[in-house]
Parts: sequence; structure tokens; C-alpha cells
Amino acid sequence: MPVCQNCGGFVTERYVRVFTPEEHEGPRVCPNCEDKLRDGADVREARSSRT
Repeated sequence: MPVCQNCGGFVTERYVRVFTPEEHEGPRVCPNCEDKLRDGADVREARSSRT
């Protein structure tokens, strides 16, 4: 079962295929992460609350 490297939350196999770079074992951030978000090919701190 794949998990997010940032929050430990469950992610689907499809999410892993689409959003995980080949050199990484799992996604670095997922839609459930409140403190980080994807920014192109990078991950950055969220500038505001996503809730």
C-alpha cells in the first residue's frame, strides 16, 4: 500500500504513477498534506492554509 512520504497518508497506485518521480520510492506530498504542496516538479511549503 503506497503512502505519502510527508504525512504518511494513503495514496492510490494511480496517484503514485502520475505524481512520483522515478528516482523516488513514493510521493513526496499528497492532496491531504496541509503544510506542503507540489509546485511543478518540486515540493514547497504551503503559503496559506488549504483547509
